[in-house]
Amino acid sequence: MLLVTLWLAGGASRGEVLGQVVVRGVCWALLAMAALFVAPPSWTAVRPVLFLLCAAFVLALVQLIPLPPNLWQALPGRAPFLEAAAASGQSQPWRPWSIVPGATANAAASLVVPFTTLFFMASLGDDERSWLPGVILALITGAMLVGLLQFSGANLANPLINDSPGEVGGTFANRNHFALFVAFGCLLAPVWAFLGGRQPHWRGPVAIALVLLFVLTILATGSRAGMGLGALGIAIGLALTRGTIKRTLARYPRWVFPAIISGVVATTVLLVAISIAADRAISIERALTIDPGQDMRSRGLPTVWAMVWEYFPAGSGLGGFDPLFRMHEPFALLKFTFFNHAHNDLLEVVLDAGLPGLLLLLAALGWWITASVHAWRAGDDPRYTMQRLGSAILLFVVLASVFDYPARTPMMMAMIIVAGVWLSGAPRQESQHKSRATSSALPSSDQHL
Repeated sequence: MLLVTLWLAGGASRGEVLGQVVVRGVCWALLAMAALFVAPPSWTAVRPVLFLLCAAFVLALVQLIPLPPNLWQALPGRAPFLEAAAASGQSQPWRPWSIVPGATANAAASLVVPFTTLFFMASLGDDERSWLPGVILALITGAMLVGLLQFSGANLANPLINDSPGEVGGTFANRNHFALFVAFGCLLAPVWAFLGGRQPHWRGPVAIALVLLFVLTILATGSRAGMGLGALGIAIGLALTRGTIKRTLARYPRWVFPAIISGVVATTVLLVAISIAADRAISIERALTIDPGQDMRSRGLPTVWAMVWEYFPAGSGLGGFDPLFRMHEPFALLKFTFFNHAHNDLLEVVLDAGLPGLLLLLAALGWWITASVHAWRAGDDPRYTMQRLGSAILLFVVLASVFDYPARTPMMMAMIIVAGVWLSGAPRQESQHKSRATSSALPSSDQHL
């Protein structure tokens, strides 16, 4: 229910869209139901993810604490705001650390989505964990089909998100976020086909067909970053299942494995070439025609850097980039649309949260790198497949965050938590997560008294 809700309404990052109300309302309702009917999960296995998430929440709350005028005035970048009270003849009031406290409160409220996801991920039993990759792959496939319908000219405006008419965004408001979501499918499809070292049977051809459709969909989105992530997803997806594929094909001649890989690559290249010839590869067209010097990301980067240094080490406050950028925006960047984010989320975290945000970001990246090295050093051991998959998904989010802000959408928040739990290698303890409605305090019939 949570994942379907996020699929329908969790594709936007703006705080005022209707989908945010739906997503957060459902999350709170599910947490209330879980408090009544679900046994408390074991947090031991997901401790790193829980620590990082709690630290982010505490940081947002601390930024909302009112500070004495003298202390607030000592924070960097606050001088222009002192003139408001002085001009009206009032004494300087107590102000929160965040310059835009409403945006910071919204940022704190948005974390109910990852907290809910983490709660249920820590509560899953063994059978439920084995079903999860297939469920997520089905959601990605559904989003892909919506995107293909949009590409065909169908008017599928989603009232829950602020999607742009004419763009191929699937269930997301931003085509780059949609392309990233579809790129996850390039990772998930081969893993789903060979999960647990099983024989693929019908899943093998389905996974190959899905990967080809994912590639064509990414080309149709117009996302330049999505092209690179899609190609990387195919390569990592094959690396994730390389050992299992070899064991499956062990009874066949040695040339069969490289022949299958070559066939998949050749088919992909052929379909891409056909898409280009038919003028349907919008991503490639944008990559070739857009002048990097006219791209708002590169044009706005010097201003963003200047803002980082002006507000460092305290930061300007989580979520307040839009109004603050308008204060610093030079006349050369003025246009009819606005620059809603820095389009470099790693840099924007430092701008918003200052030194504490930088330290938290480094801690998260350090844990991810350490856990990833441990998972990938295990070789082709199928027991580490899900850990490596979680590592790859987080890699994609980090790479996409260098050019955009995907982690600010509820659906991506949930995917980050899922990937983090997979990477942490949480053990599957089915017996501890039975519902209170079906469990009993009495001893079982075969238990010795």
